[in-house]
Amino acid sequence: MTRPTVAVSAPGKVLLAGGYLVLDREYTGLVFGLDARMHVLVQETPTSSGVVDPEIVVRSPQFRDAEWRYSYKETEDQGGFHVMQLQGHSTTAQTRNKFVETALGYALSYISAQSSTMIGSASVTIVADTDYYSHPGSTDCTNPTRFVDFDVPLTEAHKTGLGSSAALVTAFTAAVLAHFLDQHQLRLDSELGKQRLHNLAQAAHCAAQGKVGSGFDVAAAVYGSCVYRRFSPSILEGLGEVGSSRFSERLKILVEDLDPSKQWNMQIDKAGAGLPRGLRLVMCDIDCGSESVGMAKKVLAWRKENSDEAALLWATLQKGNEDLARELLQLANERTTVSQDYKNLSDTILTIRFLIRKMSAKAEVPIEPKVQTELLDACCRVHGVIGGVVPGAGGFDAIVLLVEDSALLPLQRLLDTYKRTSNDTKDGPAIGKVRLLGVKQDFEGLKFEEAEFYADWTR
Repeated sequence: MTRPTVAVSAPGKVLLAGGYLVLDREYTGLVFGLDARMHVLVQETPTSSGVVDPEIVVRSPQFRDAEWRYSYKETEDQGGFHVMQLQGHSTTAQTRNKFVETALGYALSYISAQSSTMIGSASVTIVADTDYYSHPGSTDCTNPTRFVDFDVPLTEAHKTGLGSSAALVTAFTAAVLAHFLDQHQLRLDSELGKQRLHNLAQAAHCAAQGKVGSGFDVAAAVYGSCVYRRFSPSILEGLGEVGSSRFSERLKILVEDLDPSKQWNMQIDKAGAGLPRGLRLVMCDIDCGSESVGMAKKVLAWRKENSDEAALLWATLQKGNEDLARELLQLANERTTVSQDYKNLSDTILTIRFLIRKMSAKAEVPIEPKVQTELLDACCRVHGVIGGVVPGAGGFDAIVLLVEDSALLPLQRLLDTYKRTSNDTKDGPAIGKVRLLGVKQDFEGLKFEEAEFYADWTR
């Protein structure tokens, strides 16, 4: 049976409000999807000569030597599919891609529990929109394209913090499911299909990371912009590893929410996320990046040791975050064509930043480090820039700004010549050119694409 060629994309994300708080179910996060997307194309292919078992070849052609070849075998006692990276191919990356490998194992294991379909060989192409990575120079203005050749190994690419791993796992999982399963078995454009994709992608992403995160990034990749309350981490307890006895059965129960004692309880409120007409979300990359996992551990350790103080601060922050979402939604619903008064919105953002810096100082974690404070303050002095934050876990990733359309050109002029007022490296790493990313908010989540769109990258 011939399998269809499938192309899927999933959006990146920015957690505008709710950093750290979103780790706890008592609190929520305001997350916006971005029009920077991860794209995955799956095509049926014959098995390579000399290879006994079927294989799946995964390529990321924007990077050097980014090719991974996998064989796979169904394990005994419903243990799911064990995925093995093949070595010895001259064009094959010798390093593991844990997100691709884990997502593939989980997807194939779920398919095996869902259907008796024979799984054959396939070619998978991964393409990322430009703004997921910091890169020097610019594209050729005489021949502009959506995708660029980053011309570096994947391990040397600097991420901008837009949620590439969650978008990749989600799009990859969706494309593999849509390729190998018939539509009557799973329709990813239905609410039920999205729920199951969400559950499977969350499980795979957590396994690849080696920890159970809040999941807001995967939720945004599936559903787009929303107000998010996390699922209980205990839902994933007892799942085990691919290859363990009856893993595929447990995975099916988890994905299809069949265990009454472990019901998925995340809350995804798409109606709660809005932006007024004439206001857009933009991001500025400083090409540094930070280790959010280590920062989160320190913040949570401070919270545990100072529970009363932390509870008061987090409750105040939650109120500020709710005020921000409410103000944005109220402005969005006014449907006016004249310039709006954004003072309340600006004041709310400043309050949130003050509270974040307070938590940053107490936990001794650079959530809004001085270099970012200077950059945010400089940007906010541009007429039409309403406010901005260091999103998510903070640190040295790209900052996010809410700006009126009219502010884009003067903001770009500022960033073209921006230099720190202080070069003291104890306040953070030195930053060079600040780049205004081309991304903006996107309320749509996962979507199917036309395969022909990627022809230049599949040759």
